[in-house]
Amino acid sequence: MIWIALGSALLAGAVFAWVSYAVWYFRWETGQTAGMAYYGKSLAERRQIKRRIRLYSLPVRPLIGLIARLNQNRHEMPAFEFEGVSGPMKVSSPDVFARAKAYRPGPQDVFVVTQMRCGTTWMQQIVYEISSRGRGDLGDSGRGHLYAVSPWIDGVNSVSMDDAPLIGERPTRLIKSHLPVELCPYHSEAKYIYVTRHPLSCFTSIVDYNRSLLGPLAPPVNALADWFCSDRMYWRPWPRHVEGWWRWASERDNVLFVHFEDMKRDLEGAVERVAAFLGYALTNDERRLVVGKCTFDYMKANEELFEMAPPTMFSVAGGEFLRTGASRESGLTPEVRNQVLDYCRSALRECSYPVEDFYPDLADRQRKPPTAERSIG
Repeated sequence: MIWIALGSALLAGAVFAWVSYAVWYFRWETGQTAGMAYYGKSLAERRQIKRRIRLYSLPVRPLIGLIARLNQNRHEMPAFEFEGVSGPMKVSSPDVFARAKAYRPGPQDVFVVTQMRCGTTWMQQIVYEISSRGRGDLGDSGRGHLYAVSPWIDGVNSVSMDDAPLIGERPTRLIKSHLPVELCPYHSEAKYIYVTRHPLSCFTSIVDYNRSLLGPLAPPVNALADWFCSDRMYWRPWPRHVEGWWRWASERDNVLFVHFEDMKRDLEGAVERVAAFLGYALTNDERRLVVGKCTFDYMKANEELFEMAPPTMFSVAGGEFLRTGASRESGLTPEVRNQVLDYCRSALRECSYPVEDFYPDLADRQRKPPTAERSIG
């Protein structure tokens, strides 16, 4: 009996120590990776944090695996609600959304807005380099990181709005947002660039992104598809998000609507279009510099300057942020593909966004003809 009691006590002590270490680890990781505590450091310091996460998380990973197994039938994406709009916990909050909505933009503000995983970072880099006439520096000798330059108004992982530097010859605050038009602060003198992407490509990127950051805690693809095709989708479902911004762009000269696929097909043309919208006349040399720093190859080679999510124990084990942007929907099952396509077709049926012009596979023959509006494409 003594040996049994002793063994039980040792086991209980080991479990207590294990859980205590896990609690300490998550507090430590949060402190090391929250906003400018991470993005404000040098590249060498950020790499050191990743190495420590990789090492310090080793005892915690079995516990995460156990939690994942115990919760394998619970696949809700953690969320909060603000005025009927769902948002992601940990990287935002109702207070953050409220502050974003209450912000008063001015002529110095350029908003880059997307639904998540639709080319936000790419467009941020394009605007940054245009504003810098191709001479922007995100290395240790310059700004250090894109998130040290560009505040995320509806998130927490970036420089704050108050501390964000003004860049370029005409001082510009480069603001990232995923907000739908209902919550996005508007001013006629500010500029807004909205980027959309085919919903299947968007969804596939979300699947990859969740796996890289959450590892075994990531919901399965079918659960993510249910979430994507519902009002629980962060920042509004893809069709509603796109429709709202299309209407804004149709009615307001200070809103530019861009398609991700056009950026891929003709990067130089996209750069020229954004530069004209922002009022920059680039020389040939400046345009060449801007385009060179906005190619996939350049951004992939310098990926650590653009990572939009702080490292986690799973991402440091090999998760990627930047991919080729190529269509990878072929990896989805026919059921999931059809679910996403059918949902978007149905949701777009009453919308003014001319989906047949940009994504013919989403067109619905029962769709009502859109009202006559200024072409944006």
